[in-house]
Amino acid sequence: MTKHRTVAVLGAGAWGTALANVSARNGADTILWARDAAHIGEMKAERQNRRRLPGIALEAGVHPSGQLSDIAKADVVLAVVPAQAVRSLCEQMRAVLKAGTPVVVCAKGIERQTGKFMSDVVTEVLPDHQPAILSGPSFADDVAKGLPTAVTLAAHDEPLARDLVGAIGIPSFRLYHSLDVRGVEIGGAAKNVLAIACGIAQGRELGASASAALVARGFAELMRFGRAYGARAETLMGLSGLGDLVLTCGSTQSRNFSLGLALGRGESLQQASGGKLAEGAFTASILVEMARQKGVEMPIAASIDAVLAERMSVREAIEALLMRPSKAEI
Repeated sequence: MTKHRTVAVLGAGAWGTALANVSARNGADTILWARDAAHIGEMKAERQNRRRLPGIALEAGVHPSGQLSDIAKADVVLAVVPAQAVRSLCEQMRAVLKAGTPVVVCAKGIERQTGKFMSDVVTEVLPDHQPAILSGPSFADDVAKGLPTAVTLAAHDEPLARDLVGAIGIPSFRLYHSLDVRGVEIGGAAKNVLAIACGIAQGRELGASASAALVARGFAELMRFGRAYGARAETLMGLSGLGDLVLTCGSTQSRNFSLGLALGRGESLQQASGGKLAEGAFTASILVEMARQKGVEMPIAASIDAVLAERMSVREAIEALLMRPSKAEI
């Protein structure tokens, strides 16, 4: 990778904006791309993303752009769009990406229609570009403010993983590299679904003991699913698995936790979402289906899927989990 890097961040939400600032602080010329021309104009004029990350100034090296052709000069691309939009974005990038440019997916989910993980989507649509996954316990506001954060960057090729860590990481945004792409993907996708369950528990005022039990038993589900799909145990117990689960399951900064909180307080799914994207709501059904295909028991995730699909009320879901027969802890 060239010493003087150009990094393209595709997606100008809060997370994309925070990552663009991190990239610029690391000395890279950074393109921050968004589809909305008016949004781009505002960011250029105000030097902040008032819509998604108000009060945080864009670094001087961040260049908002609405032209996808601008990414042709990028040495690294960060895809910071919702998981269900990654395929479409990759299809758009195909005609303009420079040969061999790695694509780092920063979304946490599984493609709902196909059951494919994000790295597989990139490989399928962009076979000449190596995929990588960035995931871990991180809130955009913390990262944007320069608060200490540590996450995992996974790629199939160790030299690439190390190179990307150098291209993206800064002291306050510490990256650990991994070759366990699947494990990092599973941790990020599954914890979003489990965070909805923890939000429901808080919304129903079930108490701290119930919340702790949900985190522990939810992590057991994540581990079972991960093992079935080839993840390494140490990855699932690290930043992108347990670390992200703990963060997401206890804070209203998490959209997934907040969605569950509202559902637990009696709001409808439409009211609870409030027009904000919660990745777990899109991942739940395919996560449960993939678990069934491997014979993996995931009662908490299955209950959340049933609630989101309105096959079961929150009360019924809680009762069903409480009525499960006692068994050995595994």
